Order: sequence, then C-alpha cells, then structure tokens
Amino acid sequence: MALTQTDLKGTIPLLARGKVRDVYELTPDTLLFVATDRISAYDVILANGIKDKGKLLTALSKHWFDLLAPLCPNHLISTEVPASIPVEFRPQLEGRSMVVRKLKVFPIEAIVRGYLTGSAWAEYVKEGTVHGIKVPAGMVESEPFAKPLFTPSTKADQGEHDENIHPDKVKEIVGEKYAARIAELAVELYTKARDHAALHGILIADTKFEFGLDTETDEVVLVDEVLTPDSSRFWLAAAYEEGKPQESYDKQYLRNWLTREGLKGKDGVAMPQDVVEGTQKKYVEAYELLTGKKWE
Repeated sequence: MALTQTDLKGTIPLLARGKVRDVYELTPDTLLFVATDRISAYDVILANGIKDKGKLLTALSKHWFDLLAPLCPNHLISTEVPASIPVEFRPQLEGRSMVVRKLKVFPIEAIVRGYLTGSAWAEYVKEGTVHGIKVPAGMVESEPFAKPLFTPSTKADQGEHDENIHPDKVKEIVGEKYAARIAELAVELYTKARDHAALHGILIADTKFEFGLDTETDEVVLVDEVLTPDSSRFWLAAAYEEGKPQESYDKQYLRNWLTREGLKGKDGVAMPQDVVEGTQKKYVEAYELLTGKKWE
C-alpha cells in the first residue's frame, strides 16, 4: 500500500508537506525529509500514490549525492532513521528518510537541458528561443544542444506554477555572485551525471537541481532530491531517435495519461491501477539502470 502521508503524532515538529516530502524539524540545525509515495504532475498532487516511490527516490538521491560529492557539497547527513524517533513510527520512515542540514534555500529551480524537449520544445516552435535564450534555427524535437543549457525557473509556492525565466533574471533574485555559482554548478553536475548515465544506457534529457546557502562558509550547497524521475527526464539510449518525442523513465508516462484523458492540471484526480503500475515500473527500471542494482 502506498504511504501518502506520515503522522508522527507531534513527536517532532512538522514544518511542511510538499508535493512529495513531509519535512520535520529534528534540531535547530537539522531537518528530517520523508519521501512519501505522493506523486504530482503539472503542479497538482494526484489523489492516490505510487507504492514505494518515496523509497526509490531516496535510494536514487543517495546514489547521486555520493557520486557528485566531489563536485559540490550537499545537505545530506544520513539516510538512517534517527535513534530519537520512537519505535512505533519507524515503519513509516524506514527507507524513505533523509537527515539533512537546515540551510537557506535559493528560490530558484536550477534546470539544465541537454536536449530540446518538453516546454523548451514548445517555446522553441513558437519563438525560436528556450527560456528566452536564442538557440540555432532548424532544430528538431529531442535534438541535443551543442552544450548543456542552464534554463532556470522561479520556485513557486505549492499550488502555484513555476515560471520559466532567462538566466539573467536569476541575478536579480539571488544576486550576481550566487547566480553565477548556481549556473556553474548546475551545468557541472548535469555533465557529470549525464556521462555516468550514458554508461548505463540512459540519456538525461534535462533535470532540476536546487541549492541552498551555508551562511557560515558562504558555500552553495546541493539540496532537496537529486536526479530522480520526479526531477529529471530519462530516456533509454537504445531507443533514442531525433525528431519525435521519446519514451521516458519518469513522470511523462503519467503526464501523457492525464493529457490524453483531459485531466491535465485538475485537482482530485485518482490514477487507475494500470497507470499506477506502469508509473511504478518506470521508476524501478530507472533506478536499476542508473545504479546497476536490483530493486528489492
């Protein structure tokens, strides 16, 4: 059964429920992130969840945090349930918890695109640009860019829509120094992940990073989840073909169903069992391909 909400009965303060994560305060300096099995699409949370999705996200994020640590510090302290949590609540938390540093989070979705697809393709067809950036004429859907593009968006409150912005706009929001560092890190992290994934038969079409600030060291730190099917578009390299949409190991399976059924952006939608199972299968396959480990 999918776990769509945790309930620790006030044992530790609940700070927020996001689209996927329930966030608790452990200490003044640390948080407990719990990845539930909730799933959202088009900025709306579906009525039912995907069994073990939160565990898959946590395991895959841990894989990437470890791999990318030489490039950038991150907020992860541990994926073990803290010893201070009473035993009766541990089954809700096992396998889906991250103890993380509490940091000031920049209000930017640091999106990096390696291929022309999704909302970038839609904008390109209409305007010849991607997030206001002029790109070469004559490109086709799913074509790779000559080099990865940093294409940020604003980080909207829950229920609101993120807004695609030109990279220059980030300077106005977080300041020139941090804007430059976020853009630099996002592209470096994407490039490292892209090259790793390619060895495992996966193309990372695009992904979203989030960053926070360690105010004591003035370091920009990688936060939130990292390179999961919720935050990325994964394609099977063997099936890749320019000039058309690609089959994805991510939420695109769910998005396609919502669009086909005329349910895009509507509240209270419950997925039928075949869509639940099809989506879960995509998440498991992505995990197994990227990590080389069998999902148990």
